[in-house]
Formats: sequence, C-alpha cells, structure tokens
Amino acid sequence: MQRLTISLDDGLAEALDQLIRAQGYDNRSEALRDILRRHIEEQRLHKEAESLQCVANLSFVYDHHARTLAERVMTLQHDHHDLTIASQHVHLDHDHCLESLMLRGPVQRVRAFAERLSAERGVRHGQLNLIPVAASAGDHAHAHLHPTS
Repeated sequence: MQRLTISLDDGLAEALDQLIRAQGYDNRSEALRDILRRHIEEQRLHKEAESLQCVANLSFVYDHHARTLAERVMTLQHDHHDLTIASQHVHLDHDHCLESLMLRGPVQRVRAFAERLSAERGVRHGQLNLIPVAASAGDHAHAHLHPTS
C-alpha cells in the first residue's frame, strides 16, 4: 500500500468531511479510495465501451398523460428487446409513473438506449446505473456474469 499526501483548500476539505459523515465512511482515506475507484471505472467504461458487456438498471419517471409518450417508450423498449431482462412499473400518483428496466448487453448499446429513452419528451429523472461484467462458462448451458471490478 502506498501513502499519498494531498492538499485541499478549506472549502473542499469541508465538503469532503460532509460527504464522509453523510455516507458513513470511517475516514477520509476510505472515501477517497471509493471516489477514485468510481472515477477510474467510469473512465475505463468510456474508453473500452465497444468491447465491454454490462448489466444495468435504467430508472425513469414520466407523465403517463403526455401525448403518445407511453407508446413511444414501449416502442423503444420493443425495438431493444434483446437488451431488456425485466421491467417494473410503479404508479407514483395520478399522473406520474416510475419505470425500472433491467438491461444486459454491450456497454455502448445499453448506454445509447438509455440516453435515447431518457431524451424522450415527457421522460423525467432518467438515471442509468451500469455495472461492467464478464461472462464465464461453467458446466452449465448458460453463462455466469460477474462484476469486473
């Protein structure tokens, strides 16, 4: 293990300490390690997107009264049926629904689908949580997926 020393201005150090308290870290080192891991993995995902596989959750809120939105969203999902593992639909109130799609496939295609769906007029709060995976063959007729980091 290597020890690094960094200097932070007072405002950034206070913001880091607030993050540590809010997220329950025991110390600054643990928080900074997680921040660095996330950033490094994000950069790797962008750099190697064409060759990586992933599982992902795309969650979005939409107004189900928006003209033709439900039909457009459903058409997009059917057009990308090979990426969809499962979906869950929740009624939030009389006007808004939360949809959560579990996706699997190439990072680049999953991300493009999520961006396209989230950009539909009437879709709000679209959020993609993407986890890179590697497939391993076992003694079974199906592949096992496991996180790569």
